[in-house]
Amino acid sequence: MPRAVERKEHPVSMRLPEADIAIIDRAAALRGRSRTDFVRDAAVRAAEEVLMETAPIRMSAAGFQAFTAALSKPAAAVPEMVELFRRAAPWETSGSKTGN
Repeated sequence: MPRAVERKEHPVSMRLPEADIAIIDRAAALRGRSRTDFVRDAAVRAAEEVLMETAPIRMSAAGFQAFTAALSKPAAAVPEMVELFRRAAPWETSGSKTGN
């Protein structure tokens, strides 16, 4: 008797307005992907985000104490970020072209 073959793929069907399909097709083309690949990747990414938002974080009591101690410390400046925020934005510099 032949063994049943386990399906590795499951079809998903949905009805979408033409405007939604056009947006999806445009974005998929910009990424060089098929509509199916683009939608599958987007759906899986969105599902992973939801799962990560609701996943409990477990740690030992000592680990939790270390975590809360790190959060309680005063913020430390990151020199690279300080320097970045001191720079003028490209549109604020005198050498930028504004089209006027």
